[in-house]
Amino acid sequence: MSTDSIQVFVPLTLRKRNGRPKILPPAGTVPEEDNFQDPHILRAIGRAWGWRRRLEAGEFDTAKDLAAVIGLAERHVTRELKLAYLAPTVLRRLVYKREVPAVTIREMTDIAALPWADQEAEVFGG
Repeated sequence: MSTDSIQVFVPLTLRKRNGRPKILPPAGTVPEEDNFQDPHILRAIGRAWGWRRRLEAGEFDTAKDLAAVIGLAERHVTRELKLAYLAPTVLRRLVYKREVPAVTIREMTDIAALPWADQEAEVFGG
């Protein structure tokens, strides 16, 4: 591991349901009842984490190889893959609390490139 790398543990459970990855919060976590989060957000993040794991495990050499096997455009895969690099604080609010972001999934992929310290305010508008 290089000296400029940071590893952060966010206790998420990734399960497949109907052949699709689904992120589940830790047991005992209750989302706020007032929030009506778009289910596509967690699906996209779950998919991105699944793809990231497959790439890191060496199952595919490149995002292009992965895209070819799963039948999606490389551009779509590389854009959505960025969601696997969202800040832990953003993931906690999305997954545990089911908070509604102030941005679209596409905008969130751009925000994922920002430093972690800046992502939360951008995603949640605060």
